[in-house]
Amino acid sequence: MSNKSKEMNNLTDSISELKPRLLIVSGPSGVGKGTLLKRVISESKLPLTVSVSATTRKPRPDEKNGIHYHFFSNEQFQTKKNAGEFLECFEVFSKGVWYGTLKADVEKGLAEGNFVVLEIDVKGANEIKKQFPNAITIFVKPPNTKTLKERLQGRGTESEEAMQNRLKTAIEELNHADEFQYCIVNDDLDNAVKQFIKIIKNNLN
Repeated sequence: MSNKSKEMNNLTDSISELKPRLLIVSGPSGVGKGTLLKRVISESKLPLTVSVSATTRKPRPDEKNGIHYHFFSNEQFQTKKNAGEFLECFEVFSKGVWYGTLKADVEKGLAEGNFVVLEIDVKGANEIKKQFPNAITIFVKPPNTKTLKERLQGRGTESEEAMQNRLKTAIEELNHADEFQYCIVNDDLDNAVKQFIKIIKNNLN
């Protein structure tokens, strides 16, 4: 048996014995968390499922409800908030824009034996860590703030005011990177994917 086959068999054995856990992924808007997660899920053999966040912001042209986000009106969101349907939810970027993590989605993923990935902001991450202290936490950083600003501007999907709000929040969030167990600098996507997968494998047992 080749070394690669032995490694895959060992990984399969570890996966069959693991307990479902939460994997919190945070970092500034525009740092590339979504792209990184897509690559990790497609290239790893790990039972990962990404929890779809809820928001009251309007969808971008390429976004689909229930896939990229659960898009709710402010009234719908507040009804769910008052009913206790969120593990965490906060108003971010600008007044009237809410994001949150639906409790039912997370419970379903854990019940199915998956690592449930939460792609959330720093405030949300801190709230989730209180409820799930054994969660694995990863902070994704840009190589520098100049690159981050260029990525945000490159989207071309928001007004200058909204972009500046995101950039301000992003810079503030960078100050919380040391509150997470692991930090990945996303300056090279291939390398970032390898680091991410290695972190998960090191936490299988």
